[in-house]
Amino acid sequence: MTIDGGNRPEVDAEEILEGVLAWVELETPTAEAAAVNHLVDHVENAFRNLGAEIERTPGRDGFGDILCARTPWGGEGPGILVLAHLDTVHPIGTSKGELPIRRQGDWVYGPGIYDMKTGGYFGYYAYRHLRRLGLRTPLPVTFLFLPEEEVGSPTSRPLIEAAARRAKYVLVPEPARDGGRVVTARKGVADFHLTVTGRPSHAGARHQDGRSAIREMARQVLRLEEMTDYERGITVSVGTIQGGTAINVVPASCSADIDVRVPDAAAAAEVKAMFDGLEPFDPDCQIAVTGDLNRPAFEKSEGITALLAHAQALAAELGFELLDTYSGGGSDGNFSAALGVPTLDGLGPDGAGAHTLEERIMVSSLAPRAALMIRLLQTLE
Repeated sequence: MTIDGGNRPEVDAEEILEGVLAWVELETPTAEAAAVNHLVDHVENAFRNLGAEIERTPGRDGFGDILCARTPWGGEGPGILVLAHLDTVHPIGTSKGELPIRRQGDWVYGPGIYDMKTGGYFGYYAYRHLRRLGLRTPLPVTFLFLPEEEVGSPTSRPLIEAAARRAKYVLVPEPARDGGRVVTARKGVADFHLTVTGRPSHAGARHQDGRSAIREMARQVLRLEEMTDYERGITVSVGTIQGGTAINVVPASCSADIDVRVPDAAAAAEVKAMFDGLEPFDPDCQIAVTGDLNRPAFEKSEGITALLAHAQALAAELGFELLDTYSGGGSDGNFSAALGVPTLDGLGPDGAGAHTLEERIMVSSLAPRAALMIRLLQTLE
């Protein structure tokens, strides 16, 4: 595939796929820091060999390292930030077992190939493509590769936000949605942990003396899930519950983990107030709530709308239509968008099956999507 910009170089889908598969073969579940760092080594060496300026931040709290690669031109002024993550949800061995790497027609399968090793590779490929043509971008470009996005980026968030504050634009090559759409808005994400303490007793001989923490939790769950409002885009989902000690004991403790998605800052504040104000139905039980918003809402701003229009014009030059969509899932783009930096997400490949044993990409999407990344780096100024 050719792209505009004077030299009209070929963007080769098979060349891209070869590089992508080299990343996919290095399995990188979030909790396996050594495995993640093996891929970080690979990516670092690739950028270093192309003259990029490298900064590597050692991992902490059991996570892998954070890799930052910068173009050797453009200075320290505001530029383009490309955000990608190297971790996946699949355990080591998945590629040799339940999700083997394979090609079937236009589909290529593999753990993390869609979310988001192909998109991350697009960033590297775009830089390599420009370097081998002797071209520079008008703005400096920073590529940030993160080790723990799948669990909310708890250790890398400060670096993401610091890099975003120095950026004029943020590009996030997370997977495309709904047949190739880019993402211009995402819900905010919150995690809460609810603990109920009751009073134990013998379930047969002294049932009346007990105060069931599980019963209280059941009532709380119903109240919390009633906060879901599809019209407003608010969802509350109690994902896990643990409680009790034995079948013949009135349970004295119960805990639950709750996932919350919100469309904007106002809804986030409303939900947080609801959790902070929870009271027990049974006055003889006590409840405690911890947690908060871990990804702010990614709201479509005027700057994002303008960035989308620019990308759509480039896509039209490349011969395809680029539409946008709204996603209920979070990404590291939530952090930059919440800071007011124009952020375009979902710039990765078309495909399907993220986080499943059917995860796959479409080979036919590789050249046009990589070409779009190249043209964005060439034309944003």
